[in-house]
Amino acid sequence: MKMNVRTELAAGVVLVGLLGGVYWLLHATGSLTTILDTSALNARVVQMGAWGPVAIIVLMLLAILISPIPSAPIALAAGAAYGHGWGALYVLVGAEAGALAAFGLARLVGYETVHRWFGDRLSIGLIGSQNVLMGIVFVSRLLPFLSFDIVSYGAGLTVLSFWRFAIATLAGIAPTSFLLAHFGSEMATGAGSRFLFAVLALGGLTLVPIAVKVFRDRRARRSAGRDAEPR
Repeated sequence: MKMNVRTELAAGVVLVGLLGGVYWLLHATGSLTTILDTSALNARVVQMGAWGPVAIIVLMLLAILISPIPSAPIALAAGAAYGHGWGALYVLVGAEAGALAAFGLARLVGYETVHRWFGDRLSIGLIGSQNVLMGIVFVSRLLPFLSFDIVSYGAGLTVLSFWRFAIATLAGIAPTSFLLAHFGSEMATGAGSRFLFAVLALGGLTLVPIAVKVFRDRRARRSAGRDAEPR
């Protein structure tokens, strides 16, 4: 569905207003304080019974759509309440749903405007490659210092297809979802040594893409140096 620039801008303003209203409501009702407190959130979702998993999924979705809401405490609470298996599944479903929603909203209210401004320049070179963009999304999901929310919204403004974004995001967030849920489960049982091991494992996991890139760059430089040597 295509919209003109004015309609897209108006829709964007309405969207920002709605998300801002949800954030204000969470803050005003004290719900945000509960979300930020893993122990309090854990107790709350357990009290909700069968609706607890639904609450985790919805909160994860909101945490992606509304950047000021952190997703880590929600994931930890999920692990504490439901273990690293089911907890990871609920976190994964919520995070994937939130990412797809952010991508879809950006595609709906901003894609046409951005491409009118920049024209064909957004469809050439690496930025126009489906495979490259898919790889960027996948790697970004493994790096905790890159904003999950911004990547999701930003990807919606590129030429990356919806299904490629969905696959790259799902593959990238699966290990992190499991580890965060595992952290929460270990914290709930007081297993300090295993929790420390899990933290180190997550740190090692997020360094893998960086290490691979450094290794490839070094090999490329060495290869270029050998080719440049006189024979």
